[in-house]
Amino acid sequence: MSELDPAFPSGVSKSEATFQVNEAFYSRTDKRAVIKAGNEVFQRVAGHEWEELLGAPHKLIRHPDMPKGVFHMLWERLKAGKPTGAYVKNRRICGRFYWVYALVAPTEDGYISTRIKPVSSLRAEVEALYAGMLKHEQDGMSAADSAETLQKWIRDQGFATYDNFQSHALATEFEARSRQMGRSLDPMLQRFVDMSRAIAEVWDEADKMTEAFKAIRTVPMNMRIIASRLENVGGPISAISVNYSQMLEEMSTWVKTFVEGDDCVFAHIRSAIFMGQFLCFASAVEREMITGFGTSQDAYPDTIDVAREIAELTEHEQRFMQQTIDRLSSVEREARRFAHSVLDMKRYVTGLSSTRMMCKIESASLSESGSSLAGIVEQLDSCQQEIEDRLARVMDLNAVIQNNTALLRSMI
Repeated sequence: MSELDPAFPSGVSKSEATFQVNEAFYSRTDKRAVIKAGNEVFQRVAGHEWEELLGAPHKLIRHPDMPKGVFHMLWERLKAGKPTGAYVKNRRICGRFYWVYALVAPTEDGYISTRIKPVSSLRAEVEALYAGMLKHEQDGMSAADSAETLQKWIRDQGFATYDNFQSHALATEFEARSRQMGRSLDPMLQRFVDMSRAIAEVWDEADKMTEAFKAIRTVPMNMRIIASRLENVGGPISAISVNYSQMLEEMSTWVKTFVEGDDCVFAHIRSAIFMGQFLCFASAVEREMITGFGTSQDAYPDTIDVAREIAELTEHEQRFMQQTIDRLSSVEREARRFAHSVLDMKRYVTGLSSTRMMCKIESASLSESGSSLAGIVEQLDSCQQEIEDRLARVMDLNAVIQNNTALLRSMI
């Protein structure tokens, strides 16, 4: 039997238990989270003997620094059948801690979990978040409210859903880990990373484009004021302002359908890319675990059938890969919808160009009395150029996404 290190009578140490960056953990539980199997890395790093692990609840290795809100969120998702990735701080039997990025997925009779070492800077951000959540829980916050604190933090980081965040986290950790191991990403994984980075840039461009659009929302009103001051010669300016107002209303509708809310065009393509990326990286983690099992010379107790674990993992990995393929179809469909929406905006911008030219003509014909109108034209020139430049960049980024989906399709 293993024993608690007498140096840590409280069961907790501030020192970290070390393991190699290339090592991956595996465990399988029943639906009550009772451990049924695991790999050598899991047993060795946890520090418990096999007879202590098998048949014990998985919370045997839970560290007291972990907020209950994280597990509340995890179990809510797992009960809904959703594979979930999360940063977890565990406790070795001697009291030392170790961090993992855990990928937990439902199976027919329980759950399987594969875990890698988190080595990116994102872990430190999450660690600070967890410390705050734990403090609130110690002050009386419920696990459900603590879980909502986690969700709010994720939204504040720019991720609309936990699904999007866990995809980003898994890809970030896998990529950082691969760099430390001197490996390049598999081409399929790299394609998803390129697409997720492209869609992040789209959001930045669309956000700035929206700000430029807002800057010219007052133009029709200013034009009507100028027209009223010009009396008889202000008729054309008034007509232009009406036309311009109608176009801005159409553009306002476009903004709402493109970037606002959970059902907008941007949200759909972003979610499709993130989900495809998560599934693809989850498949890669499980493939690595399968390879580790297959080449291991480690001794396992008779109660662990390694061949069975490999078979179950293989079946699950293949399911992840099929889901990745299915999600790729969603990305392709949303990319086409995205492209059509951008073309609509391009037509609106072309209409603005015509209005701007009409303003220039009227400004010139009004001589000195058109100086105020000339100021509006200058404002339109500046804002419209920014809108056109950012729209062109959005179109280029969508081309990146479509090219990567085509390349991914050729790899399958």
